[in-house]
Amino acid sequence: MDYKNAGVDIEAGYRAVELMKEHIGKTLRPEVLGSIGGFSGAFSLNKIREMEEPTLVSGTDGVGTKLKLAFLLDRHDTVGIDCVAMCVNDIACAGGEPLFFLDYIACGKNYPEKIAEIVKGVCEGCIASGAALIGGETAEMPGFYPEDEYDLAGFAVGVVDRKDMIDGKDLEPGDVLIGMASSGIHSNGFSLVRKVFPMTKDALHTWYEELDSTLGDALLVPTKIYVKALRSVREAGVRIHACSHITGGGFYENVPRMLKEGTRAVIRKDSYPVPPIFRLLAKQGNIEEKMMYNTYNMGLGMILAVREQDVEKTMEAIRLAGEVPYVAGRIEAGDKGVELC
Repeated sequence: MDYKNAGVDIEAGYRAVELMKEHIGKTLRPEVLGSIGGFSGAFSLNKIREMEEPTLVSGTDGVGTKLKLAFLLDRHDTVGIDCVAMCVNDIACAGGEPLFFLDYIACGKNYPEKIAEIVKGVCEGCIASGAALIGGETAEMPGFYPEDEYDLAGFAVGVVDRKDMIDGKDLEPGDVLIGMASSGIHSNGFSLVRKVFPMTKDALHTWYEELDSTLGDALLVPTKIYVKALRSVREAGVRIHACSHITGGGFYENVPRMLKEGTRAVIRKDSYPVPPIFRLLAKQGNIEEKMMYNTYNMGLGMILAVREQDVEKTMEAIRLAGEVPYVAGRIEAGDKGVELC
């Protein structure tokens, strides 16, 4: 009896690491110390000495049950982007610049080419956000996960000068809410998605005219990464008063998190187009509108509040970063909460 007979293939682990190295190398920043494969990742903090009060901000998250679709379709090249996005968007939401990322993959059986595809997506997400992939773990756990399944989670660390943190303290009635378009469902609410649509290959390969794609393609579109857009707004000289990443819990849970007491967000539902995938989901699942806005981003993945005089400058900065902005509403005086009208 040996470890391989027990279900853990150490040689497959070595092979997976070798296949990852090319992709990981593309994410490295000058601050990264050491080489790939060490016991820990090292990152120099010399460059942040110029900040008055450098403050670390962190985020951790996973991809959730969206992975079930990747298993069914045997497509593993985009879920890594989702994993990075869910972490770095939260950091950027606080005004932070992502510095580095670590991933964790737990699987029933280590198929090196599959693991490398997952990590390739992680690296694409890191490149899009400017974060270095400095470490990770692939855990082969036979008997705990089915052989063809895995879980994927990540952890990111960023930095911001404390005076530049986005914490809602500057929020005032009259501020304008600007939303940035999402790419679709992102990586939240898939437990409901999997109840509405049959989770079979035939169903996921079905073409929908309103989606201009198959259902599976529409559902697997990776989460938008908004780091560069928020950086562009800051570089344009705009002070972001508050910011909300619209993830699990939709508008009703996430928008209030950006508000201070005595302020209320009023969002116009007709201020931007709702992507077809949400309309199809609501129709097929007979899901009431409030529940949709309480579960999904409904087409806006990030919402920020700025002064009215900064609206055009903000919109232009977002466009320059390649994202699509909409004036979605305003901040009013009132009980802390969100109103969709």
